[in-house]
Amino acid sequence: MVDDATTPWLVVGLGNPGGEYAGNRHNIGFMVVDLLAERIGGKFKAHKARAQVVEGRIGPAGPGSRRVVLAKPMSFMNLSGGPVTALRDFYKVPVERIVAVHDELDIDYATLRLKLGGGDNGHNGLKSMTKAMGAEYHRVRCGIGRPPGRMQVADFVLKDFSSTERKELDWFVDRSADAVECLVLEGLERAQSTYNS
Repeated sequence: MVDDATTPWLVVGLGNPGGEYAGNRHNIGFMVVDLLAERIGGKFKAHKARAQVVEGRIGPAGPGSRRVVLAKPMSFMNLSGGPVTALRDFYKVPVERIVAVHDELDIDYATLRLKLGGGDNGHNGLKSMTKAMGAEYHRVRCGIGRPPGRMQVADFVLKDFSSTERKELDWFVDRSADAVECLVLEGLERAQSTYNS
């Protein structure tokens, strides 16, 4: 039985490390965990699991709050499984308390979907995580839409958000962070009914 008070949630933002990738569509997971860290007043620190982590609590002070570990793997996207598995083992987090926050091509821009388990839909970060520890973790899927015209998917996800998209980006990242908090504090069904669009 998972002890709510002491067992943390591990919230992993997927992205690529390095300044040249910071504004990429593929890095929206990093943007969301950066905002969550800001909300709990934490600063990311290097962890031996090849990740940057922040530990803290979300939710109202007292018994209603939940312990969280926010993480950004410092491997590249397609190798995310290694750092996530190492963090899972270090913090003793059951797989159903792991949340991957990631970009999703098959959902319109600024649209959110939350789910537990499922396929990787060609997403290299999810593919790596699933290979390392199975598929039964939560996903907060941040829609980025499909590439325009004949643009290759790889080129599209490694480009920064367009000026039109950036007008909504702060709102979208904020809403995605709200969805993560709702999932951790109130469960998947509540988070889906509130944030799935």
